[in-house]
Amino acid sequence: MDLNGKVAIITGSTRGIGNAIANRLAEAGAMIVVKGVSDAIRVENAAEAIRSTGRDCIGVLADVGTADGVHKLFDTAVQKYGKIDILVNNAGIIRDHGIMRMSEEDWDSVIRVNLKSVFLCSKAALKYMLKQRSGRIISISSIVGIYGNAGQSNYSASKAGIIAFTRTLSKEVGARGITVDAIAPGFIDTNMTRQLEEKWIEYLKSRTSLGFLGMPEDIAEAVVFLASDKAGYITGNILGINGGMGGI
Repeated sequence: MDLNGKVAIITGSTRGIGNAIANRLAEAGAMIVVKGVSDAIRVENAAEAIRSTGRDCIGVLADVGTADGVHKLFDTAVQKYGKIDILVNNAGIIRDHGIMRMSEEDWDSVIRVNLKSVFLCSKAALKYMLKQRSGRIISISSIVGIYGNAGQSNYSASKAGIIAFTRTLSKEVGARGITVDAIAPGFIDTNMTRQLEEKWIEYLKSRTSLGFLGMPEDIAEAVVFLASDKAGYITGNILGINGGMGGI
């Protein structure tokens, strides 16, 4: 895939799936904006790792769950590169509890970071994409946004919201040459899943057709395709990458 000359912002991109996406988009030729929220050193290290491959990259520390943070992110990106071609909404957190133990703060923080950020960042990106009459918005949802998962009512609701938002926004901006899609990963081998008990990991594997967890690179490859010209007639779709997991 050739993304030379394209500018891509990837939120939540200092590690895990987001970092794999940033690196793969850079390999495809895009100029990259990586974003983290709390660790300036980690943000700079992620950006430097991409620059060390000969690709252009900057790092921004910002909270995309707030309007001020989103303004900082996009203003910095446009000052550096002059445009935005690709937005990958990947920022996300978990605050898992059963509903009776879930606090209002647990609910609000997950909705703010996981879902409100998608609204704020997409709106900010469209300021530039609508003028260009081109652009790609790709959001990372989850299999639990489709099937739900006990103990994750806040997370599941946020990821389901991304699905509905994606389908709706695609209808609003398609006539301006902008595609809007989402990816709904199953359980991916990241630091988060490695903290689960082995019996739970084996259960998740057993729920797939393939018998193993996915890798961050599996998600990254799909993002590169959706960001490319080859996906120009794909919009409003939710791509499940889950190894054949039909439920949880």
